Amino acid sequence: MSVRRLAEDQFQPAAFAFSDENAVWAEKTIKKYPEGRQQSAIIPLMMRAQEQDGWVTKAAIEKIADMLDMAYIRALEVATFYTQFQLHPVGSRAHIQVCGTTPCMLRGAEGLVKVCKSRIAAHALERNVEGTLSWEEVECQGACVNAPMVVIGKDTYEDLTPERLEEIIDAFVAGKGSEVPTGPQIDRFFSAPEGGLTSLLDSPATKTKKKAGAKVAAETVAVPPSEAAKPVSSDAETNPALKSPADGKTALPAEHPQAAPAKEDNTAVGNKAE
Repeated sequence: MSVRRLAEDQFQPAAFAFSDENAVWAEKTIKKYPEGRQQSAIIPLMMRAQEQDGWVTKAAIEKIADMLDMAYIRALEVATFYTQFQLHPVGSRAHIQVCGTTPCMLRGAEGLVKVCKSRIAAHALERNVEGTLSWEEVECQGACVNAPMVVIGKDTYEDLTPERLEEIIDAFVAGKGSEVPTGPQIDRFFSAPEGGLTSLLDSPATKTKKKAGAKVAAETVAVPPSEAAKPVSSDAETNPALKSPADGKTALPAEHPQAAPAKEDNTAVGNKAE
């Protein structure tokens, strides 16, 4: 786990306050939690503070801790643990998060990082000269099928090439980032195949005909006998005609080891002796 620290004092504002709209939202959010559990609202409140100012300041952390009746150290633990919270100033127009996990890396994420280094700043979490752009490499952003990709704000930009990323950066530099289409940057719908669907193209009527044909075909297939997979054996233990255990109603074959020996008929001998 990397060490995450707050920005230096020179970057920290003297105070923090939610805007009127965000203050109303924050109060409603806190009330969603049961009595005594209001501190659970710290993550959504910190995220709203970040959306308002672009990053989470020390003043914002302490303000939110006061609102939730938390010790400052508890709020600092949350802010420094989750990498979704930016603890340093980021670009005012765009902070580009380049996914560097295996699928994206295999599909060309290194080329996207090179673009960020050349167009924005040599090191991650540094802003450009104008202070409008910044970048960092992050772990999986959940669009592995459309790798490589980046996240800017709450939007994903997928199926990127270095050239396409440069075009997107140019748009944000010009203040036209909202005009850039989000999601896949190639001819595909979300995670569908490039160029359109290749399966599940049949109409309901066609599906019905196929099902009927499959049923007829299934009925004409010869069904193997139920004993087809059973081994052939003459052993008495597997003879279905015998009862188990033997109850006397069904005799075992004479050659079977457990077969009872035949009783001798001494009636004739006795009569003869008499």
